[in-house]
Amino acid sequence: MNTGHFLLIVLSFWIVWMENVAPSVGFAESRYNIYVTGLYAVMVFILNRTYNSYLVGYMSVGDMIYSQSLSCTLSVLAVYALTCLAWVRLYNPIPFLLLLAGQILLNILWSNFITRVYFRVIPPKETAVIYHSDEELQRIREIENNPKKFHIAARIPDERIRENNLDSLKQYEAIFAVGMEAGLRNALIQYCVDNGIQGYFLPEAGDVILAGAQHIQSYSVPLLNVERKAPDPEFLILKRLFDIVASLIGIVIASPFMLITALAIRLYDRGPAIYRQVRLTRNGKEFEILKFRSMRVDAEKDGVARLTTEHDDRITPVGKVIRAVRFDELPQLFNILKGDMSIVGPRPERPEIARQYTEEFPAFALRLQVKAGLTGYAQVYGRYNTDPHDKLQMDLMYINKMSIMTDMMLIFGTLRILFLRESTSGVEDGHITASVAEEQKGDK
Repeated sequence: MNTGHFLLIVLSFWIVWMENVAPSVGFAESRYNIYVTGLYAVMVFILNRTYNSYLVGYMSVGDMIYSQSLSCTLSVLAVYALTCLAWVRLYNPIPFLLLLAGQILLNILWSNFITRVYFRVIPPKETAVIYHSDEELQRIREIENNPKKFHIAARIPDERIRENNLDSLKQYEAIFAVGMEAGLRNALIQYCVDNGIQGYFLPEAGDVILAGAQHIQSYSVPLLNVERKAPDPEFLILKRLFDIVASLIGIVIASPFMLITALAIRLYDRGPAIYRQVRLTRNGKEFEILKFRSMRVDAEKDGVARLTTEHDDRITPVGKVIRAVRFDELPQLFNILKGDMSIVGPRPERPEIARQYTEEFPAFALRLQVKAGLTGYAQVYGRYNTDPHDKLQMDLMYINKMSIMTDMMLIFGTLRILFLRESTSGVEDGHITASVAEEQKGDK
């Protein structure tokens, strides 16, 4: 079914290209038509894979439509831009716009149809959630938002699993496990495999590190070599060159928007447009990050570092707009050009917040193995309010598989979340995350 949808998308492009564009560029019978259609097909395929556009059963219908339509839009825009550049003329965009409209309609019809068929054929799995503490149980609360995929039949503390035989779990089709000790988890993994049960296990930081470890074959026992990440010099040079070129292009393109944003901030309350804040990058080095100010000038006059909350009254009306469209992040292009940051990497934390997280999760400092970035795994696959423990694991996943291809996939993935509100949702109101706050508690 997914292949059929993909082929229909490519076929629709072929028809519009051959009927409306190819004759005007002068090669209606040329092999170049096959090259252009092939380029379009490859782009749509890669973007659909990047956005998980065909993850039926796990993604909502709306997310599938959005991801598929974004893949089509970016691919059509790329082909249109390349066509105009190649023949140095501006072609009529109407056929491309009509093509996109037809493809979006096809995406809507297909996503609704395939999702209904999927859930009619495959009923929700009887599922047990095994957890160590209530706090860890909250980390997987999102699965309850997908009742058509998983029917949560039981929530079982891991102590009960220790006391009873694992055979009590045989009645379930799927198991989610979080926070248990290694011995019980290993036994549960084996039990799921032996009995054909789908097991979903939230990894710990050590699991993610081992997943990227080097396999040593020189001895008669299997060994995994774990050490501090040291990317190849060739990769670092290419990554730095890409950062310089991308940031320069970004500054040129974004300069009108940055000028308008700066003027709007200044006109609103006469305060400074740029906000400087100390952040951490590779090996714990401190630097001043540049952002457009989205909050009141006195947002932290009490000296307490706070993450933005869901209904934060410190955010100005102008700030709400620029945060929604991510314009507040644009000055960081200068940080990237200077070399303090990279386009892709773990987001830089404030020193005081990083210290608190490190006290709670000592492995949190492992994010500092690489240079901080404008976007990364946690931004593409997580949210602003994602648990720091989970952010760490996402960042370690990136560190494990750093490559130019991974960076490109995350950049395209960032385009997908630009207009998704939940990716910038604040933490719960009143949540304070800084060592300063801990000191204040101690003074009371």
